[in-house]
Amino acid sequence: MLRCWRHRTLRPVVRLSGAVSAVLGLALAGCATPPLPDTPDALLLNQPVVLLGEVHDNAAQHRLRLSAIEALLASGARPVLALEQFDRQHQAAIDAVLAQSPRPDADAVIAAAQGAKGWDWAFYRPFIALALQHGLPIVAANVGTAEARSIMRDGLAAHGFVAEVPAAVMQAHSEQIVASHCGMVKAQTAARMALAQVARDQFMASVLQAHAGRGVVLLAGNGHVRTDVGAPRWLSATTRQRSVAIGVLENGDLDTPYDRWLHTPVQDRRDPCEGMRKN
Repeated sequence: MLRCWRHRTLRPVVRLSGAVSAVLGLALAGCATPPLPDTPDALLLNQPVVLLGEVHDNAAQHRLRLSAIEALLASGARPVLALEQFDRQHQAAIDAVLAQSPRPDADAVIAAAQGAKGWDWAFYRPFIALALQHGLPIVAANVGTAEARSIMRDGLAAHGFVAEVPAAVMQAHSEQIVASHCGMVKAQTAARMALAQVARDQFMASVLQAHAGRGVVLLAGNGHVRTDVGAPRWLSATTRQRSVAIGVLENGDLDTPYDRWLHTPVQDRRDPCEGMRKN
């Protein structure tokens, strides 16, 4: 018999298989306390504001998340779908194509948003198609590359973002950037890049705040979903109380803080550092 847990402690990683685990967890909507990590109810979308993390190229994680959102919609919820994969300067174009009758397909929305080639759209097309099927608003939640470069040059305040960022937050972002670039980024460069990361987190938080009344699901990388340095820390206290940040992680990541988290097997991929070293 499944039950609710009253505390959050680490336990050995449990591999959950396919969509069944996500849908099974969504049946536990009556639980009033946070679930233990790596239980089927980790993907329970039971708050109006959901930050749903990902490892961008992990196919199993995308399937689990899609099933969780399908179950949420089956319950009657009609949240906004916010995507890190769309840059905010294209919101007007996204709105224009969504206003067409009949509604366009997912590829038309991706084209209107000028979807970058760096994203594998085979993973995100089903989420967009689901939003179109149910008439959900689709909102761009990212700060684009060109704007990010300007923020790195000019600073946060010059672009309307909150400039008072705790040193520990900046340090955590900088260290993560160095690690994700295989140690091949200088500390000074990483510190500037961290400004862009903070701007993205702040903008994601503003999107969540704006749509909290209707309900909103944000699809974003796990780094943006972290409760210590990611978008959750920039939410108002009221919105934060009505939100849940779910890290959808690969086996072995046990240190990053989230409200809940779920582990999946590591996606088979080449070592990204190998290519960077060759360059």
